[in-house]
Amino acid sequence: MTSTTDQKRAATGALTGLALGDALGYPTEFHDVPTIIDRYGPWRRMQLPTPALVTDDTQMTLALGKALRTAMGRGVLGREQLEGPLRAEFVAWYESPENNRAPGNTCLRACSLLKNEDRPWQDASQIGSKGCGANMRVAPLGVVPGLSDDQRAGAAQLQSALTHGHPTALAASDLTAHAVYLLAQGTDPAELVGALRAYAVDNRSRYHEEWLGDLWTRSQDPDPERFVARGWDECVAILDRLADAVRTASPETDPCLATGAGWIAEEALATGLLSFLMFVDEPLTALRRAACSSGDSDSIACLAGAFAGAHLGADAWPTEWADRIEYQGDLVTLGALWDA
Repeated sequence: MTSTTDQKRAATGALTGLALGDALGYPTEFHDVPTIIDRYGPWRRMQLPTPALVTDDTQMTLALGKALRTAMGRGVLGREQLEGPLRAEFVAWYESPENNRAPGNTCLRACSLLKNEDRPWQDASQIGSKGCGANMRVAPLGVVPGLSDDQRAGAAQLQSALTHGHPTALAASDLTAHAVYLLAQGTDPAELVGALRAYAVDNRSRYHEEWLGDLWTRSQDPDPERFVARGWDECVAILDRLADAVRTASPETDPCLATGAGWIAEEALATGLLSFLMFVDEPLTALRRAACSSGDSDSIACLAGAFAGAHLGADAWPTEWADRIEYQGDLVTLGALWDA
């Protein structure tokens, strides 16, 4: 299983696919499907823009990736190793002049509070937000090697919680990282939704206190178990909708009609997965379908690209696209590190 992952370069594939989807969906976000087709032509022939600029989705993915590289260079990954580098990378993104791609308000509010190093990160977390900013950036945790299931889950939830503290954001981030991991390891895409649902049910009442600390006390829930259960229950519900959509949705219709517009974390996960699962062996078509959608097109497409790249590897993406993507050097550097 590991050799297969190494040979296909799943990390490079996932990171490149995420950025390509982001760039393809950047111009189409906030438009309905007829408007997108009127401006860019038939959806199956959509072309990568020139220049191929990305959004905060890719920028924050790279922030997480760099934080992971730093943390894992210090030893076994745990909360103490990751929290500091992650907080520093998020604040650096917040203060960067390149942070001009219509970033989400939740990330901006949380990162402005994270600047105060004396403030516990839990007090910066936006406990009421389950925006898709939580899981559009989590793909690196599905492809970085050497993590246990507990490390992957805990780190996925922590990186969400620094900005998006809602339990559904935590659960959707955990599920997104797990989906990328399963695909990178060779799981049959036809079995993916069932595997994710089983994972959600198994983890329904598990609160990762070693990673999240007392985050749950900022909510109105009576205990940590019921705090996290709210999030997993919403994710199970959307996975059930996704299972129906995989069987019944037409590839020619807007995927948001089946599984939601993707502005919130669980819908971004489901609609990104639907776009991928409708075109498992046609990664560019999956990106185009995700980008030609009425919802949060860049986030949906970046997730579809991460899933497709994890499944098929780096060769899924044509060189003439991959070489033009913004931050290509950073993406390839992290991908090569983890593929090695």
